[in-house]
Formats: sequence, C-alpha cells, structure tokens
Amino acid sequence: MYKYGLIGKSLTHSFSKKYFTEKFKRENITNSEYNLYELEKIEEIKELIEREPNLVGLNVTIPYKEKVIPYLDHLDESAKNIQAVNTIAITKSKEIIGFNTDVVGFQKSLNAFLEEKRQMKALILGTGGASKAVAEVLKQEKIPFQFVSREKGKAAITYEELDEKWIAEYKLIINTTPLGMYPKVEQKPEIPYQYLSEEHYLFDLIYNPELTLFLKEGLSHSCKTKNGMEMLTLQAEEAWEIWKNHR
Repeated sequence: MYKYGLIGKSLTHSFSKKYFTEKFKRENITNSEYNLYELEKIEEIKELIEREPNLVGLNVTIPYKEKVIPYLDHLDESAKNIQAVNTIAITKSKEIIGFNTDVVGFQKSLNAFLEEKRQMKALILGTGGASKAVAEVLKQEKIPFQFVSREKGKAAITYEELDEKWIAEYKLIINTTPLGMYPKVEQKPEIPYQYLSEEHYLFDLIYNPELTLFLKEGLSHSCKTKNGMEMLTLQAEEAWEIWKNHR
C-alpha cells in the first residue's frame, strides 16, 4: 500500500484528500490512500516519516512551505529557485526530495486567464510561500511585479501605500494571502477597490469559497476574475506524476 498525504497546521477543509481519494476511485488505483497529517510544529515531520514506512508522497500547505526545507535531503530546481516546497517525494531509499508544483499550476492557469500580457504589471498580495511561486512565474512570463505586505520590506510596499496611481498602473492583482478563505469568508485584502476597472484582472489563489470577497469586489467593478481551483487541480496532477516517478 502506497500512502500519500497533506501536512499543514489546520486541514479540516482540505481539497487534497477529497481530490486524491476520488481520483484513486475513478482511475481504479487500488494500492493507494491519501491522509491528512496535521502537524503542530514542522519538526514533527521526522516522526511522521518514521512512523509511516509506506509514506511515499506529501503535499505541503500553510504554514510549512518554507519551514519544511531544512528537513529535506534535496530540492529540485524549481523549489531551490524560490525556496518554497509544496510537494515532497520519499524514495525507496528514504531520500526526501522537495518540489514546487505551484509554479506549473499557476503558470498554466494564469496563461489561460490573461487575454493580453503585453505591458501588463502585477501586484502580488502577500509574501508567504505561495507568493514566491507566483513571482517565479511572473518572471518567466516577463510580467513586472510588486509585492504588497502588511510590513514594508526591501521588496514590498505596504497596503497603506497603495493608491489610485498604483492601481491604475498595475492591472493584474494576485491574492496569495489566506484572507477570505473559508471559514473566515468576511475577510479580504485591504486594497483601494474603488479604483478598479474593467481593465483589471483579479486572481485569487483561494478556492474555497469559490467567490471570495476579494473577487466579489472585482466583479462589482467589472474586473475579470479567477479563483485558485484550476491551479490547485493542475498542481495536484503534477504532484501525482512526481510521486509515481520517485516511489
């Protein structure tokens, strides 16, 4: 029996378990199961791998995409570039390898979303692990971007600094924060929504709810909008291919 699973802090409303359980049933994959492994601290990953000898693959979610790196033996090129991991393969020799399939998922989903990339600039809301995958894709697509964070940093401006000029110039706005995620659906990133127009594209990495307050605000200003469901599905399939190739 091959075991797969998701590690994170709060996994009650996980997409991954439902997705892979249905996939195994649909594709008649009988020798595999997918479980949720809530870790109070990332250090617990060592004990998890020791206690589950049949574990061959893990997905990684908030808040461990960056914190998990010291517990891995190797990183693939994509994970190494952005220093964030969302997929782990455990080989027969118990080598633990980190990957980032968010890059593939976001890139394919973004390209299907954007009608016109020329002269497009992007605001990335948030500076966590998911934001790094988004930034890597924007670099590859040659879309200039600016990080926005609660605290000012070398690469980030604050939400307070966002004004009409910023919103007018940056037509693609990507939410990589958990603001608005179920069950806290009343939350949203604090940007000046009043300056949005039909020229703007709002992409929310959140998939539950399907329509976050961030996206609802965009729709009320005639923006084009997209949630994270397609990205999530694409990255999950990429993770599955990695696990099959390394077990």
